[in-house]
Amino acid sequence: MKSFKIQAKSGKARAGILETAHSKIQTPFFMPVATKGSVKLLSHEEVFSAGTQCIISNAFILSMKPGLEVIKKAGGLHKFMSWKKSLFTDSGGFQVLSPDFCLKLEEDGVLFRNPFTGTKSIFSPEQSIKIQNTLSSDVAMCLDDVPTAGSSLNRLRESSERTFQWAERCKKVHKNKKQLLFGISQGGTDKKLRTKSTNQIASLDFDGYAIGGLAIGESLSKMIKTVEHTIPLLPENKPRYLMGVGSIRELVKAVSLGVDCFDSAFPTRTARHGRAFSSKGNINIDAARYRFDLKPLDSKCDCPVCATHSRAYLHHLFRTKEENARKWLSLHNLFFVHNLMNEIRESIIEGKFSEKKFLSGSKF
Repeated sequence: MKSFKIQAKSGKARAGILETAHSKIQTPFFMPVATKGSVKLLSHEEVFSAGTQCIISNAFILSMKPGLEVIKKAGGLHKFMSWKKSLFTDSGGFQVLSPDFCLKLEEDGVLFRNPFTGTKSIFSPEQSIKIQNTLSSDVAMCLDDVPTAGSSLNRLRESSERTFQWAERCKKVHKNKKQLLFGISQGGTDKKLRTKSTNQIASLDFDGYAIGGLAIGESLSKMIKTVEHTIPLLPENKPRYLMGVGSIRELVKAVSLGVDCFDSAFPTRTARHGRAFSSKGNINIDAARYRFDLKPLDSKCDCPVCATHSRAYLHHLFRTKEENARKWLSLHNLFFVHNLMNEIRESIIEGKFSEKKFLSGSKF
């Protein structure tokens, strides 16, 4: 079964269908982050009502809590969560390499300390795939070696080489035929390393390809230049996934270069800090000027929050630390991002996509 089909192009931007075991996803699309199996502050019904086609959870975290035994007994992650649409699982490479977990980086994998039990274990490519096969997500990600922002060329080179070796091992042990497997390229913003890594990963014929190691502290211009350089190196007939990107400007620019898939905690995390997206730029609802502002967050938005509540009311709730403020801002931001992606998709199908149209006059 061919899992991805391009339906239309407008410049380099693409609109397509990514078919998974649970649904057909219209691309380009954005995935909210549900690290532990839930998008923070929102119910699955609210996440779905916002226009979400797919979410992404963290296989590494879930393997520790609640543990594979629990999820396997429930019949897989979809049933455990009661989520009926498509579901990606991240390998957990970014988390496992953080100082909170990582004790030592080895060729076999990552020696880490389980923060819940204190025990030490090796998290290997084989273990990562075994976990994701058991979770039975629609799309599994290869375990990659994610360098931190500002890493030296030697570290980037080491990361790229190890990522390729781990990708080979991931592909070899992947057994779930209902699950798609995506490879990830590394190389930071160095063109030579990114070229080598992308060519190596592309040679392994994965179901899709992710551009990793970006959106971790480098400038927007460096990120975009790296994406622009990387896209032509990836197979035309496979989905392209830019990991960790969720701001409006980044999304629009990346789509214009030919990216099909995104994930980020940015829309919901910024909402929890009082920031709301709008067609005229981000709103800091904590600002005093919204105390008497009876307009909705965005007059062009038809989400339930904008249809019901004023900026003044949301400002009051946020100032008085009512949880509903963070909840409703999160819902609005998700709705806003999905609506943006839908509008972008429609413009691509009509052959009228323009980066300037979606960013002109904005303050993003």
